[in-house]
Amino acid sequence: MGDRWHVEVDRSLCIGSAQCVHHAPDGFRLDAGRRSHPVEPDTDADERVLAAAENCPVEAIVITLLGSGNGEPVFPPEE
Repeated sequence: MGDRWHVEVDRSLCIGSAQCVHHAPDGFRLDAGRRSHPVEPDTDADERVLAAAENCPVEAIVITLLGSGNGEPVFPPEE
């Protein structure tokens, strides 16, 4: 069984560029205010979701490992 992720979008940062929807159309949706949200906040690890986070122009998407006890970051990586 692969990794599971928790995906969050900081809606105060989101500018509605829709890059997340472009990279992971099954993973993100825009609401009526053009703010992104994950379709399923807890999901299987998916390279498309990671690409969406990496390509967000304002870095509004945060991905952490589920079940790691401390929410180990996937993206953005710890510096």
